[in-house]
Amino acid sequence: MKILGLITARGGSKGVPGKNIKLLGDISLLSYTAHAANQSKLLHKSILSSDDAEIIEVAKKEQIEVPFVRPYELANDTATSISVVQHALEFMESKGEFYDAVCLLQPTSPFREKGFIDAAIQKFIAEDADALVSVLPVPHEYNPHWIFEPNSSGFLQISTGEKTIISRRQDLPKSYFRDGSVYITKTEIIKKGSFYGEKLSFIESNPDFYVNIDTLKDWEIAEKKLHFLKDKL
Repeated sequence: MKILGLITARGGSKGVPGKNIKLLGDISLLSYTAHAANQSKLLHKSILSSDDAEIIEVAKKEQIEVPFVRPYELANDTATSISVVQHALEFMESKGEFYDAVCLLQPTSPFREKGFIDAAIQKFIAEDADALVSVLPVPHEYNPHWIFEPNSSGFLQISTGEKTIISRRQDLPKSYFRDGSVYITKTEIIKKGSFYGEKLSFIESNPDFYVNIDTLKDWEIAEKKLHFLKDKL
């Protein structure tokens, strides 16, 4: 299967100004994801989608191809991730390059275990899934079967629609949240406007590596984690 690695990194970050090229330890935030992509043996090619000249220069230094500059309308706060990926696919196809799937890699999730991307690709292919996402377990206190939401009358109801609550933690079904590290989706599903399709597989990440950088507080967490992860990336 021919899989395109796509790193998305626009300029104009508000939560952490200039975060994609900001140094986290000795290298830029973007560089962690570039290194992980370059380590993969199963990605056919890895490219960057960005509107920002400085980000593009960093990517090129990290041996990530930059075949285009992302259009302005896909680099503002209203642009959707799916439209950014669709644009990248359309551009590559216009140059005669066709891919069976896209592996979306976000710099805001910089820490991935060595071999994690390829493990995800192998599982995606073996299961013939429409898509695969990396996940982490939801802590039991936030399990959807223990979450309440207001109904139309203003009273609370169990968010899953059940009439009685599951009383024992041990009886709760497993639930997961997307950790942002890896998204793999077949091209045909992306063209329909979805990252997930009907057959959505998953791979559990190592929680020690988890951070999703959106705020300065997240950045501080990443700096603390980096101290313990340097030899594992």
